[in-house]
Amino acid sequence: MGVKERREREKSEVRDKILDAARELFLSEGYEGVSMRKVADKIEYTPTTIYSYFVDKEDLFRQLCHEDFGKLAEVFQSASISEDPVERLKQIGKLYIDFGVRFPNHYKLMFMTPHPAAELDDVDCEVRGNPEKDAYAFLKHTVQRAIDAAMFREEFHDAELIAQTLWAAVHGVIALHIAKSHDQWVEWRAMEQRVDFMLDAILHGMLRERR
Repeated sequence: MGVKERREREKSEVRDKILDAARELFLSEGYEGVSMRKVADKIEYTPTTIYSYFVDKEDLFRQLCHEDFGKLAEVFQSASISEDPVERLKQIGKLYIDFGVRFPNHYKLMFMTPHPAAELDDVDCEVRGNPEKDAYAFLKHTVQRAIDAAMFREEFHDAELIAQTLWAAVHGVIALHIAKSHDQWVEWRAMEQRVDFMLDAILHGMLRERR
């Protein structure tokens, strides 16, 4: 490995270390409670070092979200997914839940932590609505394919509503797992069993013909 490649690798490692520290702080302190100095103190770097990678806290948060949402989109694009819309919806749900279980801190920051309103104004136009880069758009696109193929009963025709309902369902599974998976009060069934049961129940309830 040459000097240039080694320096690039080291720079990337420092950036990842900053992002990991910031993610933990945003989760524990909330957006308003985090400062660039707090991030620097957590990893024992100087604030100057943090500012050499990120312009300010807003830039740090935006890039952190961009990284995490991009990671989720990559999960869908890299998987071998069925061409059948209904089977694809099941696979999307399982991949999404697997992501949340494997990366709980990423998931909590993405979907269980309030984001500053300004973030919506800075959404990359190439990402929002692009099924290849936007996980929600990918889900909605698949729902629309199922509607167009007349797989759902005629009363289920709103792709946005169906997509958001499916999203809420898989989110519930992840949120419950993150918050209560070690709770001995409940005799938990296996995660795979709960996921399959939930997806089958919701999707079969909308299908014209049961599979």
